[in-house]
Amino acid sequence: MSAHNRGTELDLSWISKIQVNHPAVLRRAEQIQARRTVKKEWQAAWLLKAVTFIDLTTLSGDDTSSNIQRLCYKAKYPIREDLLKALNMHDKGITTAAVCVYPARVCDAVKALKAAGCNIPVASVATGFPAGQTHLKTRLEEIRLAVEDGATEIDVVINRSLVLTGQWEGSDFIKTSTGKETVNATFPVAIVMLRAIRDFFWKTGNKIGFKPAGGIRSAKDSLAWLSLVKEELGDEWLKPELFRIGASTLLSDIERQIYHHVTGRYAAYHDLPMS
Repeated sequence: MSAHNRGTELDLSWISKIQVNHPAVLRRAEQIQARRTVKKEWQAAWLLKAVTFIDLTTLSGDDTSSNIQRLCYKAKYPIREDLLKALNMHDKGITTAAVCVYPARVCDAVKALKAAGCNIPVASVATGFPAGQTHLKTRLEEIRLAVEDGATEIDVVINRSLVLTGQWEGSDFIKTSTGKETVNATFPVAIVMLRAIRDFFWKTGNKIGFKPAGGIRSAKDSLAWLSLVKEELGDEWLKPELFRIGASTLLSDIERQIYHHVTGRYAAYHDLPMS
């Protein structure tokens, strides 16, 4: 994503001393998944909050300008207006945090959002997504072109060989995964990442954002992720500047759950607009 933390010299000596208590991490992950994370009467409010953290994403080989337009419309109007009115939230300007597309579709997204009269950021997965195994010159050019087309956030795919050999670099966000792997966002990995963010903040005073991505499909999942971030990092991280959820189908389930909360019944397939 956009680069803000350019002024902190990266001291790697403390990283080499870090040890992870794997059984304790697994216990903590099981605890998060097992318990009800939000009381029932507060679930609708927390689900609406979850919407504002979503990077509404399409990363398909058959993406076209028309489905990018639908995605952007859904980003601006994520929940049906009558449902928001029933919750007295129709005038709160609830949108997703961003839309996320391939570099070649950034222009389509910028155009669609401009036509819709909103300033939702456009994020792009540049730099050889999803493997990151392209030449550095190519990766940098892909970023430049995406920014030139109007992207304001870049999800950079790191060259993992650099990590494996201890050649670390800084960033504004860290992301669990590309969403294109067999295993993507998991709670044990997230716990380690969140505590690394916390340790880094304590040592430097710099706040690094966190983005789980891949496999987050249900409203229940989103509440668990919000709860985890709140408990590990505090309320100050529960804002789009520091927390995002990368997802393509999650929003549909959140809207279904809000529909049920308002009407007392589950929505039929035709009741809710598709993104």
